[in-house]
Amino acid sequence: MTDWGLWSLTPLGVTLLLAFVTRSALLAMLIGVFVGTLMVGAVPGAGLNALFQASLGNADFIWICEIVVLIGILFELFKRADVLDALAQRFSGRGGGRRRVELSTWGLGLVIVDDYFSPLMAGTVMRPLSDRARIPREKLAFLLDATTASVCILVPFTAWGAYVASLVASQVGGGMTADRALSVFIAAIPYNFYPWLMVAAALLLALGWLPDVGPMRRAERRARETGAVLRPGAQPLTDLGDGAAAAPPLPGRASLLMELALPVAVVIGIGVWSLVALGSVKIVEAFMAGVTSLVVVLGARRRLRRVRDLTDVIVRGAQGVMPALLVVALAYALNAVAQQLGVGAAIVAWFDGGLDGGRLVALTFGVTAAVAFSTGTSWGAFALMMPVALPVALDNAGGPMTPLVFQTVAAVAGGGIFGDHASPVSDTTVLASVGAGSDHMDHVVTQLPYALAGALLTIAAYLLLPA
Repeated sequence: MTDWGLWSLTPLGVTLLLAFVTRSALLAMLIGVFVGTLMVGAVPGAGLNALFQASLGNADFIWICEIVVLIGILFELFKRADVLDALAQRFSGRGGGRRRVELSTWGLGLVIVDDYFSPLMAGTVMRPLSDRARIPREKLAFLLDATTASVCILVPFTAWGAYVASLVASQVGGGMTADRALSVFIAAIPYNFYPWLMVAAALLLALGWLPDVGPMRRAERRARETGAVLRPGAQPLTDLGDGAAAAPPLPGRASLLMELALPVAVVIGIGVWSLVALGSVKIVEAFMAGVTSLVVVLGARRRLRRVRDLTDVIVRGAQGVMPALLVVALAYALNAVAQQLGVGAAIVAWFDGGLDGGRLVALTFGVTAAVAFSTGTSWGAFALMMPVALPVALDNAGGPMTPLVFQTVAAVAGGGIFGDHASPVSDTTVLASVGAGSDHMDHVVTQLPYALAGALLTIAAYLLLPA
């Protein structure tokens, strides 16, 4: 295969350019995938077929599809049961308005510690309240996104912490146990400035202490002046079925306790229990149980009486998330093209010569951020950068339990989070758009100034830190 070097970034560059110009994530990603297929050297038709089989015919993609479809069905059940409107009316009658909704969204992000579960669950619950408070969907998506991966990487006893610790152990060697490697990760958390800054920025934005800037300011002005939570012409990743095409609510009176609080409690309860008892969040099982509990309650209350009604809910729920599934599929395909072209390795090779002790931490953050942004995967960036940066830090520091090593581990972790947070081809960025019901590129564009500001502040802090 041809060694494209930094030209391997061409498919991503084409995608980003078209996405920012056309504001159509689907079209931009499709063209980017096509360009990448040509660069790989495949015949367009057969090449795309092989690419989609390789990138989509796997357990990870099917797992995400299951989650997104279940979210669509659950949200459609909530709509048909009319509980979201009832919740919005109850909430609006208690006062608090925008600030209360935004702070609640931020708080849910801290409580639900999972990069997929958090934006989807919090978005489903908070979106009707956010719409009633005239909060633009772009801001809701930012609040969801800023408290997903950023929170996960700051909590050591999760899959994220275990994964980074395993990478640390593999590089240190010399009898480094999993427990000692985890202690290195924990010691690195105070130096992991980027996620701390993003969580703080989301809080300050919710409190109104951080000003809206650039595209976010325009979105806020639109929502306040016109009441439009979406930009005219926007294409939200979840079709809410508003207007004439929306299905009528089910007969009977909505019960917030039985038809909203109970299924949400079931979902969160199973998620928390599985994390504590099994060591990982069983997201699919949690949402399956939530959907099942709501169907049983609606049937027992004689609101869902016919099999045809349930079938209609399932079909409409799946249709509503179809744009999201297409974006996720193209993001996976674009990531596969990037891997085949060697994007991550090309970026690492470009910067590798500058990784000396004096600039190690700042450069490590910058390189990891570039890799994660280009590939859309923080975990892939962790795996690529830890073997490059950590041995240099160990050589300069003379041991694993030193500030330079902690700072380098933090730089790898924080750089990966930047890519997860800012890249339009990141699955967590896509799921934040899904949870908020936002146009995907509108979310990316409005979030980018805050992400870039956080990245620049992080680099400046690393340059000023004593090793």
